[in-house]
Amino acid sequence: MANEKVLNMNFSKVYNALVAKAERKGHTREEVDELTSWLTGYTPDDIDDLEDQPITYGDFFRNAPHMNSRRYLITGRICGERIEEIEDPTMQDVRRLDKLVEELVRGKPINEILR
Repeated sequence: MANEKVLNMNFSKVYNALVAKAERKGHTREEVDELTSWLTGYTPDDIDDLEDQPITYGDFFRNAPHMNSRRYLITGRICGERIEEIEDPTMQDVRRLDKLVEELVRGKPINEILR
């Protein structure tokens, strides 16, 4: 049930929360956009455009132009769950982005984050 709630949230609201989390730790929106682009294939301009549209967070991932084939290298725990044990593929991708941003705010360099 919690997964459905996250997937049905407004993309802009969730994405802005990720950006705010990064900014609180001294990082930039551009860095979050870079991580998101690597994972999903959206450009930063695409992301900006989508923020002005009524798209859900789940649809943002389901409609991604090109999910990175190396995203399966993102493993570990986020939000109390092991990413590789999440059954819903879309929710796995949601948690992968969470993990990328978490690594950023913990000070890991982007070139190491982008496996």
